Amino acid sequence: MVTIIPPNPKPWHSPFPTRTKTKTLQPKIVSTLNDSNNETKQSSAGKIKREVLTNEGRTKLNTYSDRDFYAYPRFVTHVDGGFISTLTNLYRQMLRPGSEVLDLMSSWVSHLPPEVSYKRVVGHGLNAQELDKNPRLEYFIVKDLNQDQKLEFDDCSFDAVVCAVSVQYLQQPEKVFAEVFRVLKPGGVFIVSFSNRMFYEKAISAWRDGTAYGRVQLVVQYFQCVEGYTNPEIVRKLPADSAAAQEDKSPISWLMRLLGFLSGSDPFYAVIAYKNFKPVYE
Repeated sequence: MVTIIPPNPKPWHSPFPTRTKTKTLQPKIVSTLNDSNNETKQSSAGKIKREVLTNEGRTKLNTYSDRDFYAYPRFVTHVDGGFISTLTNLYRQMLRPGSEVLDLMSSWVSHLPPEVSYKRVVGHGLNAQELDKNPRLEYFIVKDLNQDQKLEFDDCSFDAVVCAVSVQYLQQPEKVFAEVFRVLKPGGVFIVSFSNRMFYEKAISAWRDGTAYGRVQLVVQYFQCVEGYTNPEIVRKLPADSAAAQEDKSPISWLMRLLGFLSGSDPFYAVIAYKNFKPVYE
């Protein structure tokens, strides 16, 4: 039945008294709250659960801008050939061909296996001249993550994010690891590798003052402070002469190792975790 309402209808008044019925509408608050709770549950992954570093632990000896410090390109390798070979083999094992990879805090050299083809490799760093020399990068962004941790990529953009020998310079690692989580696809992997070398004045206090074991645990905590990462896995490869080197704790030997004169082979450490789950490939 179609009801036709004429234009400007005349008001009609009943000759009998009427009782107005009040219709109680069901509030939508319940539904909205339920939706909000669902959104909260869905969006809890990637949230920072706690701060790992104290304010003091974030400090650097050199307080000048990192952009100024890295303004001039350094076309050198910061770790030895053994470390690089171990890292390349790790990438060969863990990064599937055809993956989309973000090389975070990268440089002029690539540690990705040269024979493996990836769908896309994007770089990030602080010196455009260095990044421009990197043969594996499709393109790159120049950004100081200590000033702004936001990554200019959509959610779920990459199958893998790698960060080699640079995590020691992050002053807001919790936020950076949360951003990495955001840009990773579900099941995507984040591989953080490092050794005992560093720009001492640019490394954060918590890293400078830590032991090798303590630094590994620090990176483990970076992963654990962000909701949604899998339990971190640790890869270690120590040189054969590391035990003997550790026994000599004289100040002179410590200083010479710090400057690289008695370093021997560089120890290799990597901490690895996945977004939401660890995929299983047949």
